[in-house]
Amino acid sequence: MTSRLAASTWVWMIAAIAVLAIVPALTDSPLVRDLIIHSAILGLFATSANLLIGYTGLVSFGQAMFYASGAYGFALLMRSGTVPVPAALALAVLGSALLALVVGVVCTKTREIYFALLTLAIQMMFYNTILSWQELTGGDQGLTGGFAKPPFLGVDLARPGHVYSFITVVVVLSLGLLWHVTKSPFGYALRMVRDNAARVEFLGLDVPGYRLVAFVISSAVASVAGALMALYVSAAYPNFGYWTMSGEAIFVIMLGGLNTFLGPVLGAVILSLLNHFVTAHTKYYGLVLGLIILFYAMVLRKGLLDIVLERLRGVRRGAAERA
Repeated sequence: MTSRLAASTWVWMIAAIAVLAIVPALTDSPLVRDLIIHSAILGLFATSANLLIGYTGLVSFGQAMFYASGAYGFALLMRSGTVPVPAALALAVLGSALLALVVGVVCTKTREIYFALLTLAIQMMFYNTILSWQELTGGDQGLTGGFAKPPFLGVDLARPGHVYSFITVVVVLSLGLLWHVTKSPFGYALRMVRDNAARVEFLGLDVPGYRLVAFVISSAVASVAGALMALYVSAAYPNFGYWTMSGEAIFVIMLGGLNTFLGPVLGAVILSLLNHFVTAHTKYYGLVLGLIILFYAMVLRKGLLDIVLERLRGVRRGAAERA
């Protein structure tokens, strides 16, 4: 079963990479590449948050802390001029995972509502540290001015096409890892914790332990997204760690779907398109987003992909009953 799951995961990842590789051959538009890169990074960030929200039943308002830690860690290592890109990415993720372990030990022992509030409080402390530690982080200006991106293994990140390929491949591989986690016995245990934590404890399973592992995995993947954004813009900014970044991930999950793995990715595509087209035609971007949130919350009450899959299941069920 595990080998079949791993094989199918690789098949889907290779197919996704192949599709994304075709896009530059179809169009040389920088706008299309930018939209895909932004959607991919935001989709990965939101999917990491959904491992907690949709699969574990924990709403974290501190996800931006690890997005920012990945971005700042990667940017600082690259600015040193001595660390290659893959090593800087790995070290930034490792540092974020260790930070998540410390934060998670504190947060995962609390109940759901206190978990949300505690992650928000710690995230705001982290954000204020970014602002105040000017010697390291650049304060409210962030780490600007760019940094060198030395070639490695034939990949030259000074070329836009190579940046596009590198970022999309890392995003697909990270999504494949998360998919494998959700379909593993550990992933099904997380669903049990989400549905009835008291019963899981009665069965003798370590609920705080499962939540802690999920928290660390989620945070590490969020830091991958942050590091990729730092690579893409050649900088790291304080707003990466502000609470609205965590709110954006939750909004993306609402748009795409909470109960389907690729729902957050679809939500990221929708939000990226909204960012581009709405701001191009009106200055009332916040009003438009507010109306969309109201529509989803009061009318649909589900993400778009959740609704589509629910309708497809209904059609199949009806066809089976008629047969």
